[in-house]
Amino acid sequence: MTTIKFTNLSVYRQPDAKEILVEDGTFKQFGTNLPDADETVDLGGKLVVPPYVDSHLHLDYVYTGRDDDAADNVSGTLFEGIARWSHIKKNHTVEDVKRRALRGIRDEMIHGVQYIRTHVDVTDPELTGLKAMLELREEIKDTVTLQIVSFPQEGMHNYPRGAELVEEGLKMGADVVGGIPHSEWARQYGEESVHKTVDLALKYDKLIDVHCDETDDPMSRFVELLNARVLAEDYGKRTTASHTCSFGSADNAYAFRMMGLFKKSGINFTAQGTENAYLQGRADSYPKRRGLTRVKEFLDEGINVSCGQDSIVDPWYPAGNGNLMNVLDNTLHLAQIMSFDEMEVALDLITYNGAKSLSIEDIYGLEEGKDANFIVLNSDTALEAVRQRADVLRSVRRGKTIFERSINIEKDLELPTV
Repeated sequence: MTTIKFTNLSVYRQPDAKEILVEDGTFKQFGTNLPDADETVDLGGKLVVPPYVDSHLHLDYVYTGRDDDAADNVSGTLFEGIARWSHIKKNHTVEDVKRRALRGIRDEMIHGVQYIRTHVDVTDPELTGLKAMLELREEIKDTVTLQIVSFPQEGMHNYPRGAELVEEGLKMGADVVGGIPHSEWARQYGEESVHKTVDLALKYDKLIDVHCDETDDPMSRFVELLNARVLAEDYGKRTTASHTCSFGSADNAYAFRMMGLFKKSGINFTAQGTENAYLQGRADSYPKRRGLTRVKEFLDEGINVSCGQDSIVDPWYPAGNGNLMNVLDNTLHLAQIMSFDEMEVALDLITYNGAKSLSIEDIYGLEEGKDANFIVLNSDTALEAVRQRADVLRSVRRGKTIFERSINIEKDLELPTV
């Protein structure tokens, strides 16, 4: 039995805990004046939070925007991005995808992410990206948990055998069924793809995560159908609706009714505050839409919503660096979630709420008996961490430090005396 005691710290949402005792890779105890351990680590009064959870990323796309001239998305729209990706992916190999994905994973790791849900395009007869990601999931499992979505980027109906390829991805080992109904060529096809997504999840006992209504069109309402199906099947807690940008453009009469149904089903949402702010509103002059779903209203109503990076330098988004604190900061500004009370718990959007969407609550979090996975931020309070976009000083996985960063915050500054 190996024990480690972490001291001189504060714990997110546990104001009385100043020490953590870890035994054989699991949390043994939180509190003060805890028993001695084989090893003691002083965390310098910094804030301990659960590892960040990126609830929406495309690891098979990362860095294709810089490495391929064909990725230059002139219009800056979602649909041009899809068209350019269709050409780019034809020349990819498993090794190429793994090489770029590892760059993206490293970007996320150094910013405190230990859990990633990655959508992987299966509208490819060779399933190159999926093969690469299945290999990586096993190779890096001791440091990062990958959850893989079998995702038809070019559509279940638009792409030949699209639905069959999604199912093949599930048979090969993907964890989640994906869809993109708003991108299908007709509303009927989009509706059929929603039904197919839910049917496949029930058949293979998989989670659901649908790219849903990623458009400014207020009449794009596939989330309504998705929610109705999972509500009827009692599958809402295992379902996530990603993006839902159009819900931010819908009228309140419709939105308020739907939020009641979302609460009833227990469906999860994930918002991509940086990428959709860039992609959406392209057909607007002014006023110009923000491209964000109703994050604040979801939080106020107790509907689970989390944040995801979505893209890192690909045909859809030329930026992105895996820093969820940046994604969170942008989301809080766009959604106007910035009262002091709201900022105190804003880290939930990139920690606990993401874990709920991934259905990993049984193993995740700062609780006794769970895996001793956490990060240490360069701050002593949650509000200051959010305000300062605090850096990650240390990342710990099952009690062992994955990486450690030293920042000298005591450096003397030559300032005039007031």
